[in-house]
Amino acid sequence: MRLSLAALLSCLALPAAAELPVLTVMTYDSFNSEWGPGPFVEVAFEDLCGCDLRFVSGGDGAALLARLQLEGASSDVDVVLGLDTNLTAQAAASGLFAPHGQPAAAALPITFDDPLFLPYDWGWFAFNHDRGLLPEPPRSFEALAASDLKIVIQDPRSSTPGLGLLMWVKAAYGDRAPEIWAALSDNILTVTPGWSESYGLFLEGEADMVLSYTTSPAYHRIAEADDSKDWAPFDEGHYLQVEVSGILAGSDQTDLARAFLAFTQDHAFQSVLPETNWMYPASPVELSEGFETARPEISLLLSADEAAAIRAGALAEWQAALAR
Repeated sequence: MRLSLAALLSCLALPAAAELPVLTVMTYDSFNSEWGPGPFVEVAFEDLCGCDLRFVSGGDGAALLARLQLEGASSDVDVVLGLDTNLTAQAAASGLFAPHGQPAAAALPITFDDPLFLPYDWGWFAFNHDRGLLPEPPRSFEALAASDLKIVIQDPRSSTPGLGLLMWVKAAYGDRAPEIWAALSDNILTVTPGWSESYGLFLEGEADMVLSYTTSPAYHRIAEADDSKDWAPFDEGHYLQVEVSGILAGSDQTDLARAFLAFTQDHAFQSVLPETNWMYPASPVELSEGFETARPEISLLLSADEAAAIRAGALAEWQAALAR
């Protein structure tokens, strides 16, 4: 049975303030930062639920699943928010997640209806650059590899963008992926555990380009009135990321967790994502002027099962190239 947010919340008893139930949501660091969606979401949901919503940071996206697998059924987490479709098959196989009972998200570029994982936002990976310093960026991985540009990327073992880059190269080049990584290896200035560290290095001028999103320059346009940042369109296309949340099977706040996942589809949650998480919302929301200037012409995406099947091999190819 699929319940609306209002129906779920009406089923929850509202205890005295001293006995507020606690809902623990583990997410990635940038979501829970002071400039991320976390503070807004916490206030909005607590106004509805009569509960204490607590976000805990678990590193970057791919590190969330690793931590949950380590903790297993003993985890105190009720909800995880920040996995993506490159991790959902592995997450489902862990047996740690319970059905969410919500309808499919309404505004995704793909069909997605998973009983365990509910999308809340999406975007395309891209290499960001400063137009003043790099007016004509490379338009493919091969052109980037042939250049002397320095890039910063994220570790695929801890970061969903880093893992997304592995899948991007694999989806675009298939068996040629090791060749592409070997050619790119001398362009890689450093590999950071998460997105925040690498984007910070880029902004400090340490690198010419950084692995991020087509929507990242919107932050600079809207929040800083700075249109110097842009993303480089690649002829191979751009890999999609769909971020999801899920309920832990071991949660002792199942009803509250389901209410929270329903809330992730509500306008109060979705409307803050474009200008705090700087991603496209999973439900229809009007975007501010300047949020996007263009979209990739070609989208790439491996299915959850395909991503799970090739992950180990793609990681080995990446490690071998960078070890040279």
